[in-house]
Amino acid sequence: MIHPSYVDLMNVVNKEVEEGEQPVINSRYSVVMATAKRARQIIAGDEPMVRVKDKQKPLSIAVDEMNQAQLRILTDEEKEALLAEKEAAESVEAENAEN
Repeated sequence: MIHPSYVDLMNVVNKEVEEGEQPVINSRYSVVMATAKRARQIIAGDEPMVRVKDKQKPLSIAVDEMNQAQLRILTDEEKEALLAEKEAAESVEAENAEN
């Protein structure tokens, strides 16, 4: 049995969702995709957000991060807002570089 279970991880991620709102994740697939993406980031050199045990693999670290609420999964609206902010900041930088 996997510890923590998919259900446990989904509960951790969705704990701040208020009654009647759409959950951030609602399937095992979402949990797998989020932890796999974070594991790839760790492999690429990102620092773990939790204490790492001896010889712990990147996927296990990502699961621990999610279980300890250190890993946050963004909703589509939050992703769009962050992308818009990033594009606006790049636009300002480009404009300042021209002047």
